[in-house]
Amino acid sequence: MRVALHALGIGHGARPEVVRAVARAAEAHGFARLWAGEHVVLVDAPVSRYPYSDDGRIAVPSDADWLDPLLTLSFAAAVTERIGLATGVLLLPEHRPVVVAKQAATLDVLSAGRLTLGVGIGWSADEFAALGVPFAGRGRRTEEYLAAMRAVWRDDVATFEGEFTRFRDIRVNPKPVRERRVPVVMGGNGDAALRRAVTLADGWYGFNLSTAQALERASVLAGLCAARRRPTDALTVAVALTDATPAVLPELARAGVTEVVVVGAPPGTPDEAARWVGGLAAHWLNGGHSIKAT
Repeated sequence: MRVALHALGIGHGARPEVVRAVARAAEAHGFARLWAGEHVVLVDAPVSRYPYSDDGRIAVPSDADWLDPLLTLSFAAAVTERIGLATGVLLLPEHRPVVVAKQAATLDVLSAGRLTLGVGIGWSADEFAALGVPFAGRGRRTEEYLAAMRAVWRDDVATFEGEFTRFRDIRVNPKPVRERRVPVVMGGNGDAALRRAVTLADGWYGFNLSTAQALERASVLAGLCAARRRPTDALTVAVALTDATPAVLPELARAGVTEVVVVGAPPGTPDEAARWVGGLAAHWLNGGHSIKAT
């Protein structure tokens, strides 16, 4: 079971000196991966309900600093050497797929193959409207964009024809480090997200779940894998939990979960942030669990 940290990019975690301190301390203490999420736009009075809390409200204030995840992880990559890096999640249908493919491959090269691209379809109609992207059809758009990005990563000269994007005979370099592919993890807690994880991705990231919910979702994921004759152990299964303790890690591992992501907000100074990471490591990593970057 790997233990990772989702703490970069928001509030105090948006300060460069804190990003540097958290990244270095997380690597030194043995966390498997650093996760960073995304919202391009927040609004004071959202129309859409936040799907990852009981009250339907996102915990991040609308006026908080929120860094771009690929740029944040590039900064973290520059001050570390081994720890994995993951977007958790990048809202893919809000972006141009060829540009994201280029950015992700660039970060993968600069980090020596440490990037996992976590993607989601998004939930905020306000955000889509501000960016001029249709909210309807965002699931189909995400699926198509992934196919287009993989064509760009894979082919020296790429051509793609789809409903939402098309290009012909283009060269996009550099190519990702690991056999011209970046591992893709699908975010989202619903059945559609699980189906996309099994059929389109290399893994799944469940966010703000209770342990009981994570076990139930992992069971559904295993059933979908069986129906598709895809080995469950071929998937990365990462979960960020609302009630997790180190004691539940063995049960989660038996259910097929491969990574628990600890979500937290670091303090505002580098020294405090480094000590904060050390405290999390003492709590989570001292139980003899196998920790490695992927």
